[in-house]
Amino acid sequence: MNFTPLHRALGLPPCPLTDEILSDAVTSGVTETDDLDWKSELPPIKGLSQTDVPKDIAAMANSGGGMIVYGVEEHGKAATGRSDAGEFTEGHERAYRSVAVTAISPPVFGLEVHRLGTECRAVAVVIPASVDGPHLIYKNDFFGAPIRNDADTAWMKERQIEAMYRARFNERRRATEAVDSLFAEAAEGRDTVERAWLIAVAHPRVPGALTRLTRDEAREVFNDARTITLSFSKNTGIHPLDNVEYLNPRPGLRRWVAPNAATGDRSIWKESWVSVHHDGSVSLATAVGGHRMSSDGYWEGWQVEGRGVECAVADFMALIRAAARSLHLDEYDVRVGVEWSGEQPLSILTVDGSGFPYDGVSTPLRAFTSARSTVTASASDADFHRQTRELAEDCVNQGGITYLHVIEPLPEDEN
Repeated sequence: MNFTPLHRALGLPPCPLTDEILSDAVTSGVTETDDLDWKSELPPIKGLSQTDVPKDIAAMANSGGGMIVYGVEEHGKAATGRSDAGEFTEGHERAYRSVAVTAISPPVFGLEVHRLGTECRAVAVVIPASVDGPHLIYKNDFFGAPIRNDADTAWMKERQIEAMYRARFNERRRATEAVDSLFAEAAEGRDTVERAWLIAVAHPRVPGALTRLTRDEAREVFNDARTITLSFSKNTGIHPLDNVEYLNPRPGLRRWVAPNAATGDRSIWKESWVSVHHDGSVSLATAVGGHRMSSDGYWEGWQVEGRGVECAVADFMALIRAAARSLHLDEYDVRVGVEWSGEQPLSILTVDGSGFPYDGVSTPLRAFTSARSTVTASASDADFHRQTRELAEDCVNQGGITYLHVIEPLPEDEN
């Protein structure tokens, strides 16, 4: 669902943006604001970086996000009619997105492009709110930070730029604290003296509104994640999402919890808990030490199979992507760690040429350093696959393991 400046101006609830909504906004004479800009025609694809497009995008990003609509005539800042903006080709869209990344610093990611109408075509570009301001644009040897001033675009003064940098640094500190708080909460009460636990948490950099997910919506997120994880990982090893009650999530504090389904003496070794929060945060806790190594034998609690770590990271990343799709989010701050407080050093096991666990190359770990990253949940399938592999490699490399065995190689790595 979308909630744009057009929805707000027309008093509409969140719903898909349609050509009818745009026509109603034009008929009502909706005026430009600090988050809505009318344009009568599309900018030329040639020399796009030299047009006002970078300035317009940066100004919206610096002002909390907004929307630029191409294909609307205006007079006195009020919409007066529709005009055919022309065809917005895939090449045009690629160039437009490229400008947002290459002509603005820091880049602006996560643009939403809506093609509206067939006979009288329009294009609506939604620029997300950003915590990376001020976004600067450069022309020759000069730079500036544009900002929306009601319906106009102005340039920030020095004090405004200073204040925005201060806000960025404060936001980064707050985001780190939020992730660490989620991590501590997810790790609380785990029997880390007996077996190692992988704890993974993610918090959206720009959290969504606290619109309480329904049980059905939460079920869809968990089920979607189970499909996503198999798009870039093998159905081997112990996947945490296979060991939780994903079809019957339970309410928690501003979240839905998929509780552990691996109960009983013969299954508790693969205990897992997964949550999706109403603000888009996700958390995963799964036992990775002491897994079963044969029909009647188990590894020690300090022995962790690398394949188990990979499965957990794959499921965790899939959960991020599914939650982001459901709640229309983009970038996430993530932290993945292995908690172990026993006496023996932690050991991550790889597999030998026959596929059996092997500890001959493991590096004993007195402490596992949490892997931290920023994940772009809305990235293309290939880019998201790459992010997943990199996060998994950060985890297993600490134990002396080089190769992944569950998460599929990227297409270009197969040759």
